[in-house]
Amino acid sequence: MPVATASRPLMVCADDFGLSDGVDQAIAGLVRAGRLQAFSCLSNGPRWAADAHQVAALRQRAQAGLHFNLTEGRPLSAALAARWPQLPALPRLLALAHAGALPLDALRDELAAQWAAFADAAGAAPDYLDGHQHVHHLPGVRALVLDWLRSRPLPVRSTGELRGTGYAVKRWLIERSGGRALARALRCQGLPHNRVLLGCYDFQAGDYRSLVRGWLAQVPADGALLFCHPGRPSSSLQPDDGSEAADPIAAARQRELAYLAGAEFTQDLAAAGVVLSPAWPVVSTPRRVAA
Repeated sequence: MPVATASRPLMVCADDFGLSDGVDQAIAGLVRAGRLQAFSCLSNGPRWAADAHQVAALRQRAQAGLHFNLTEGRPLSAALAARWPQLPALPRLLALAHAGALPLDALRDELAAQWAAFADAAGAAPDYLDGHQHVHHLPGVRALVLDWLRSRPLPVRSTGELRGTGYAVKRWLIERSGGRALARALRCQGLPHNRVLLGCYDFQAGDYRSLVRGWLAQVPADGALLFCHPGRPSSSLQPDDGSEAADPIAAARQRELAYLAGAEFTQDLAAAGVVLSPAWPVVSTPRRVAA
């Protein structure tokens, strides 16, 4: 890989804190080692109540965000639980969102409940907001998230431009299912966000280092955000019915952790001319509204 002539900033964000003891241990270790600048929390996750006490100390070293979850586990709010005792899988949520059939009032209550669960356990409001499986950019959900943030102007993970090598169909689907619309709205509302998002793949690829090297080559001069899913083997997460693995990307989590915690990661950053940065790469200016 050619050596770059100028440093380009990259924020690395790990998803799913609160999912399991193995995921939480991995994220905490990477934060303490300075390998992560942000971590996103499932405040309705099965491990959140047990591990949320760690967040206050960890956010001295990295930002902690709300990973708004509408696709795994159970709702926190009574309003949404009455409609969906179990949160729907992503394909069903996508269909409902694009059909305009989401229970938006109940989803607003759910966002408030997950936000409060984060703030109550972590001792302060989130530093930023994103979505588990990118649900925050879906039609309907996107509007209520942006409305929620009008009085809480926090950074938001943008899914409007995903770069990488390979997995073009998956990247296209994320952008076109709501990512580009979210990016436009973030610019209009003046919310800090990343312009470029990296980290999209199928979780099956065995050589995570090659993937990261490709992503590092795609970091623009004004910076990017790379999302990841590191984790250790878990003793706290069990299958619901015993018929399939409780965490379908468990092997990928371990590969990601091994690379991000190792010397190869810092070597690849240096070779690419990329520096880890805690700053959101883009801060938008709201459009002026004509009088």
